[in-house]
Amino acid sequence: MEKKILILLFCCLVHFASAQLRVGFYNSTCRRAETIIGQLVQKRFGTDRSITAALLRMHFHDCFVRGCDASILIDSTKSASSEKDAGPNLTVRGFELIDEIKNALEAACPSTVSCADIITVATRDAVGLAGGPRYNVPTGRRDGLVSDSAEVNLPGPSLSVPEAFPFFRAKGLTLNDMITLLGAHTVGVAHCGFFQDRLSNFQGTGKPDPTMDSALAARLLRTCGTTSRPLNRDPTVFLDQNTSFIFDNQFYNQIRSKKGILQIDQQLALDRSSAPIVSSFASNQNAFQQNFANAMIKMANIQVLAGKAGEIRKNCRVFNPKSRKGF
Repeated sequence: MEKKILILLFCCLVHFASAQLRVGFYNSTCRRAETIIGQLVQKRFGTDRSITAALLRMHFHDCFVRGCDASILIDSTKSASSEKDAGPNLTVRGFELIDEIKNALEAACPSTVSCADIITVATRDAVGLAGGPRYNVPTGRRDGLVSDSAEVNLPGPSLSVPEAFPFFRAKGLTLNDMITLLGAHTVGVAHCGFFQDRLSNFQGTGKPDPTMDSALAARLLRTCGTTSRPLNRDPTVFLDQNTSFIFDNQFYNQIRSKKGILQIDQQLALDRSSAPIVSSFASNQNAFQQNFANAMIKMANIQVLAGKAGEIRKNCRVFNPKSRKGF
């Protein structure tokens, strides 16, 4: 009974925090906040269109560990390892853009705009620049006081749909949300090491994964090498082999044609619980984009800090000196 009460109390607190967020939160305290973020994201997008994928990955990895509190931005110290240095986060990038945005906001409105909101708004803007949905996102998040690499536990690229979904369900997301959010792979890339086994020795069979298009497997094999004879480097490939920098629904059409790069992506089109949603998004781009906007807003509300909880960091990479509680 006591455990149920504690769980209920936690859920109420999370709901209360997310209810404190609102569209235009900074209108009276930093009127140009979202304009400044948008301008700097647009500047970076002009020279590096892959920043959309980078920010989406950063946002997802942040929100799935302790909620959307910018804990992924904290640098490790000699005495403590932060989330940034956990295995799944070693290839996360885009931190320098967050730094640039934060510096500009501190110059305009000191100690006002949180790093958590910067990630959220910058990701929204990058998606729009890539051709994805443009949507209003509530703001008012505050930054977390803990960042621990040991707490990073994210769904891996080789999971089945039933194995992956509990990670999302634990964050209050539905199966539809999961399938929608994985559609972000339409602008994504992956290192060969995340799928190399599918190309020549799937699950120890000595053969490619039969669920991957044979021509695609052969092409990727030339790029990546085999698990027993990998290339000296670990190249990246586009997860959407068709419109790689455009935020559209082609990802779903490709996985229906056995052209998913990651195993979890391909499984979306094969599992009977997810296949109908994949088919729906493959045939209706507007439905995918609307669902994506809704799922992103929902994800951005996971375990947020608001009100007087947490802090507003002056430097996104370090906790404010007076509040180093969890590092």
